[in-house]
Amino acid sequence: MISWKKHYKKGLIAIGLLLSTGASVYAQGDAKNGEKLFKANCTACHALDKQLVGPALGGVVDRLKKEQNLDTDWLHKWIKDNEALRKSGDKYANQVFEKFNKTAMTPFPSLSDQDITDILEYTTNPPAPEPAADAAATQNSAANLEAAKKEKTNSTIVLISLLAIGGLLLWLLLKLRQLVKLQQTEELSGLSETRVKSFAEFYQKYNTFGKVALGLLALFAFYGIWNWLMWIGVYKGYQPEQPIHFSHKIHAGENKIDCQLCHSSAKYGKVSEIPSMNVCMNCHRNISEYKGKYMEPGKDKAFYDAEIQKIYAATGWDPASQSYTGKTKPVEWTRIHNMPDFVYFNHSQHVVAGEQAIINSHNKKNPNAKIDVVCKACHGAVDTMNVVKMANDFTMGWCIECHRTTEVDMTNGYNQAYFKNLHDKLKKQYPQKEGKITVDAIGGMECGKCHY
Repeated sequence: MISWKKHYKKGLIAIGLLLSTGASVYAQGDAKNGEKLFKANCTACHALDKQLVGPALGGVVDRLKKEQNLDTDWLHKWIKDNEALRKSGDKYANQVFEKFNKTAMTPFPSLSDQDITDILEYTTNPPAPEPAADAAATQNSAANLEAAKKEKTNSTIVLISLLAIGGLLLWLLLKLRQLVKLQQTEELSGLSETRVKSFAEFYQKYNTFGKVALGLLALFAFYGIWNWLMWIGVYKGYQPEQPIHFSHKIHAGENKIDCQLCHSSAKYGKVSEIPSMNVCMNCHRNISEYKGKYMEPGKDKAFYDAEIQKIYAATGWDPASQSYTGKTKPVEWTRIHNMPDFVYFNHSQHVVAGEQAIINSHNKKNPNAKIDVVCKACHGAVDTMNVVKMANDFTMGWCIECHRTTEVDMTNGYNQAYFKNLHDKLKKQYPQKEGKITVDAIGGMECGKCHY
């Protein structure tokens, strides 16, 4: 009996050692470091829980061991140089290559064995989300709740104000009715006739003054109409909702995506086009859900995920099969910035040739609101906008004022040679400008430059 117990204990110890040895295959690395490496190198094509360009990598070590009897050494070879592994005749390497449409995985020879071990540890035992993310979510929820309370308070104030105004109007109506009844008494009949005669005499006496007053009123009315007509087509502050919610604050602000990655023709063409949905799919083919910490007031993760699904619906992308169905649907974007047909404006001329001059001029005039990219000079701080709005007037006077105050960069070798004679002439003609050349001096005020 004692012998059996000893063997039983030894058996338990042996099983424990075996399990610990098997677990050590997956517990050699640092999962947190592996997470960083995975996000830096792998997330463009892989996710833990679903197939993207490549297969889902959650539990890949265990899955390969069970299905193919392959250990981590195979994964090390595949990650470092999958092409060499395929050329060596490895059967499973070539099967994977064929399965994923012969799309070769990027080799990572720069990753050390420990780096790869850390990544595999992350795919096996991903660490729990850090409390900071939960704190950020809680903070956003609190902010959303506070915004909702503030909105409710404002609505209450407006309602009380409207009720007060309604009560005041009702009181005035009652007083007017009392006055009308008083005027209808016999005592006031004779007095009313006398007042009518007195008013006629008053008008005859001050007839000239009355005509002058009417003339002034007509002049003010004409000025008001003229001023209203001059602001037709000026929509500063215009901020329409779009069919697919696109937060520039998240993309350009939080994720630091360059403006010209999406609006590429602003640098090389006259018009800065609305990016096609294929541009969106360059990223969102692999980003099917929102995992950022920033949340707009009143919005949550489910809202952003639903907007990404709208992109898939528009492009005909099936995330399950990772393929296009061919069933596309155009997105009816609402245009915000639109120059009249008789105005010529070339984006590339400003974004490339005038980039540094415009940035310097804007920062000189606005020391407390400096810009780092030329786009912001006209379109405002787009990287802080959840919904893009028209930040400036975009009137002729606004453009002319910019041309009068923006200095041409004369430290540029090309400009120094091209404008040499003009530079010398302006030094003599305008000594108070200390030889500075502004855009208006090089044709920026010529009508034909902008109107044709």
